[in-house]
Parts: sequence; C-alpha cells; structure tokens
Amino acid sequence: MSKYNALWEYVRKDGRQSFKLTFDEIQDIVGIPIDHSFLKYKKELAEYGYQVGKISMKEKTVIFNKIG
Repeated sequence: MSKYNALWEYVRKDGRQSFKLTFDEIQDIVGIPIDHSFLKYKKELAEYGYQVGKISMKEKTVIFNKIG
C-alpha cells in the first residue's frame, strides 16, 4: 500500500478532467508533507485513471489530468 493511496482515491473520486491541488491540500489529504518520493509514487495514479501533469515548485501545486 502506497503512502499516497489516500490522495489517489481523492483524485479518482473528484472526477474532473483536470484540476490543481496545492502542496498544503495534498498534505491535508495524505497526512504527511509532499516530498521528493512523490516523483517515484506518481506513476501509481494511472491505476486510478489519472496522471500527474505539471508539478510547480514555485507555486507549490500539482496538476492532475484524467487519462483518455
């Protein structure tokens, strides 16, 4: 089980084609701060029908896009 499963479920349930979450929002959902390991785990999101789009370190945001 991934430490980001709660986030992947949140993204899947949201259902929008594309949306943005801040690092703080992700921390609230997952219960831990987003860290460099997120880059390794992000490929798991495809199992939920989404992919990680742009990660902005400046804005501290992540864009999620529905696959297909």
